[in-house]
Parts: sequence; C-alpha cells; structure tokens
Amino acid sequence: MSIRLEQLVERLGGQLKGDANIEVLGIAPLDAAGSTHITFLSNPKFRAQADQTQAAALILSEADDAQVQNYAGARIVVARNAYAYFARAAQLFQAQSEVVASPGIHASAVVDATATVAADAVIGPHVVIEAGAVIGARARIDAGSFIGRNARVGEETHFHARATLHHGCEIGARGIVHSGAVIGADGLGFANEAGQWIKIPQVGRVMIADDVEIGANTTIDRGALADTVIEEGVKLDNQIQIAHNCHIGAHTAIAACAGIAGSARIGKYCSIGGAAMIHGHITIVDKVHVSAGTLALRSILEPGQYTGFYPITEHRDWEKSAALVRNLGTMREKIRALEKTLKALTQEQAAQPPFSENQEENE
Repeated sequence: MSIRLEQLVERLGGQLKGDANIEVLGIAPLDAAGSTHITFLSNPKFRAQADQTQAAALILSEADDAQVQNYAGARIVVARNAYAYFARAAQLFQAQSEVVASPGIHASAVVDATATVAADAVIGPHVVIEAGAVIGARARIDAGSFIGRNARVGEETHFHARATLHHGCEIGARGIVHSGAVIGADGLGFANEAGQWIKIPQVGRVMIADDVEIGANTTIDRGALADTVIEEGVKLDNQIQIAHNCHIGAHTAIAACAGIAGSARIGKYCSIGGAAMIHGHITIVDKVHVSAGTLALRSILEPGQYTGFYPITEHRDWEKSAALVRNLGTMREKIRALEKTLKALTQEQAAQPPFSENQEENE
C-alpha cells in the first residue's frame, strides 16, 4: 500500500515542495530510509543526516527547512511540528495494513444475558463479560479479557488480549488498554490492630475519561471510598502502579515503572519520568515535569522541572548540586594538599626560636 505525497498533505496539511505525485510505502529513520520511504527531522542535531538521507521525501519544520541545503530528494513537507506530523503519517500507514476484525461475539466468549454489547463491537475468544456491563459502539475486546459486572467500555475503545476491567469501573471512548493491564483491583487498605492487618473493603471505582492509553501490565487500583480518577488524554506507559484514590489530570504522561502512592493528585499537562516515585497524599500542580528516578516526598506547587532523589528540588538547583558532587573528589584532594601545606608551615613556625626583646635590641 502506498500514499502519494499530495494525498498525505491533503489529509494532514503542511506545505509540500517538489513532486506531489511521488508515492511512498512507509516511514523510516533518516539513516535507514530508502527511495520508497518518507522520513522526518525533529531534532536539529540530525540535520547532517537529513542532508544525506536517501528517502523519497522529508518532513521537517520551517526552521530546519532553512538549514537543510543538500538533501538530494528535493521533496519536502514543511510542518509546524514535524514530530507530530510524523506520528499522524505513521497512523495513516498503519491503518492501511491493519487487519479489521469483523463485528460480533466469538462463540467461546461468555457474555451475561444482562450485559449490553453494541452490535458493531468485536468480542474475541474466551472473553468474559459479566452482568450489567456495557460495551460501546465499535469497541474491541480481544482474547481472554475480562469485563466485570456493571463495568462500562466506551465507543472505539480497544482492550488487547488478557486485559482486565473490574466491576463498576469505567473507561471512556477511544481508549487503548494493553495486555496484562488491570483496572480496578483493590488498593492497599488495611488497619493495624495489635500487629495484625484488618482489610478495609475497597468500594470506590476507577473512572477513566476519553482518549486514555494504558500500557502493558500497568495497574490502577480502585478507590477505597471515593473513586480513582484518570482524566482525558492521559498516557500511561508499561508497568506503572497507580494506587487507590489517585487523581491524574488531563493530558499527563507517565513513563514506565513509575509508582504513584495513594491519594496523590497530579495536575494537567504533567510528565512523570520512568521509575519516578510519587508519595501519597501530595499535590503536584499543572505543567510539572518530574525527571526519571526522582522521589517526590512533598507537594510541588509551582510549574517547572524537578529532579533528584536526596531530596527533590527545582531542576536548576539540582544541577548545581550535581556539579558539586561530581567535583567532590577533586575538592577533597585540594583540601588534603592545603592541610599538608598548613601543617608544614605550622611545624616550621614551631621550630623557630621564640622572639625576645634582646633580639630586637641586637637588630
């Protein structure tokens, strides 16, 4: 399957320079693209590679268009955001090769008589849908997935194989839930009495809005009393833990292996780096960027980038501290040298005879 550049620009916009009738079969990186590929430049560091690419066409920004002079292909799509343009172009190519599943319920699926499944939904092999559940229009539930009682799946939402949505939980439209994800398991709720743990029933739900993607083996715990909430457009990577009663603001992205403790509230348009740890019952305001591996023990009430383990601080302050830490070895040697010099001077002074008035008169 191929796309003419003219068709691409008609669908996605941008300014086309060069032959509009050239056809491309797919997208490839700058250094691997051949004569049937379209490629993209989103980082100015790779302008030299853009000049040398063998791609049939090149997606770039206006700033890069002014700098890339030697690209021999002479077929360029100038976009406001080259990386976002690449993402949408990749979606077009994927749609061309995607196998479209036929609507209907597989014979091996177990669907309760009181569940509501849209006629154009796709229910795969060995899926279980319990009583009162609702599956929206054009939704797709792949093999082995589980939808609990009174749970709701929005239109065009796709559950990959072996994903779980527990009872009473909801996800909106156009969601993507990857394999192994568990939505609505119990949170860590226990009361201690004389050294024994007494379970607190977790009776809240998980409420997920539209256009949310949840990575493989990511877990989102149901609320203890109130709900755990994931707002629209949130993107969650693989193997993330979101504990009970958390609230994740719209369009926030969280990378793999991050852990969000109970009742933490994260604002909109935030990004949380891989393996970051967010303490429970704290607030992170909108537009905060937490670097990978960072431990956030206290609330963050000002937008910006925050980095560090001991302790978290504003990124620029952390960079200064890190520079000092890197130079500690050199500083240690200098201090030792100064101590030796000071010791030698002290010993030399101690070895001199004491000063007297007679000595002054003789002089």
